[in-house]
Amino acid sequence: MKARLESMLLTIALTLSVLNPAWSVDTSIILQSTTSTANSGLYDYLLPMFKQDTGISVHVVAVGTGQAIKNARNCDGDVLLVHAKSAEEKFVAEGFGVERYDLMYNDFIFVGAATDAAAIDGSKSAIDSLAKIAASRSKFASRGDNSGTHRKEMALWKQAGLDPTQQSGGWYLETGSGMGATLNAAVGSGAYAMTDRATWISFKNKQDFRILVEGDDLLFNQYGIIAINPDSCDQVKIGAGQKFVDWMLSDKGQAAIASYRLGGQQLFFPNAEQN
Repeated sequence: MKARLESMLLTIALTLSVLNPAWSVDTSIILQSTTSTANSGLYDYLLPMFKQDTGISVHVVAVGTGQAIKNARNCDGDVLLVHAKSAEEKFVAEGFGVERYDLMYNDFIFVGAATDAAAIDGSKSAIDSLAKIAASRSKFASRGDNSGTHRKEMALWKQAGLDPTQQSGGWYLETGSGMGATLNAAVGSGAYAMTDRATWISFKNKQDFRILVEGDDLLFNQYGIIAINPDSCDQVKIGAGQKFVDWMLSDKGQAAIASYRLGGQQLFFPNAEQN
């Protein structure tokens, strides 16, 4: 009976692979990802567990969210994991993604030097803090790269009624780089910066910099996961890609995300059950 069942399952798999090569059995996938999840060490922790369970290797392309979405639109990948919900929903609505799921969250924070020229230390308002930084013309280092972090930052400036790009090259510094490089630029120039907490926890060059602003609901940072749609990208490995999505959303995957820590601090908080 067991041999007959295995034979039937193999026949089904072979039939699916002939009808749609995207459903063939694959041993590796490409994950287009935001940098914070990679730089924090999360994938080094999770992906060996996933491979042990499924035999599938995951090759991570870690770039800003905007670039990751662009790469996915160009069919360069099998799964997308980023943190810009409206852009993710648009990606799915336009047919490039199968379905978007909430995966996990953490938060953004403002960091700066101990001197704190704009006097924002302890503030619970991101908007008020940005207004004080602009009013004092204190240096602020921005990624300026259309990443999820940069999009969030620009949305906050807009809510504050300010356009800092008019001061680009002055007190407003646009690095065009990832979060780690931007934090290094901030530390080197004594500038404020907004970063996701996971990157800050794993960042090694803090010097006298510390967290100054946190706890504002506006600084919530949601991550989503999406399998790339084979209807738009006919070479996508949807079978293996969907296995990765399902594993990350499963009780085991969510527990693994929750258990990842650096220096005793939890970096990401699973919330797939909220879908």
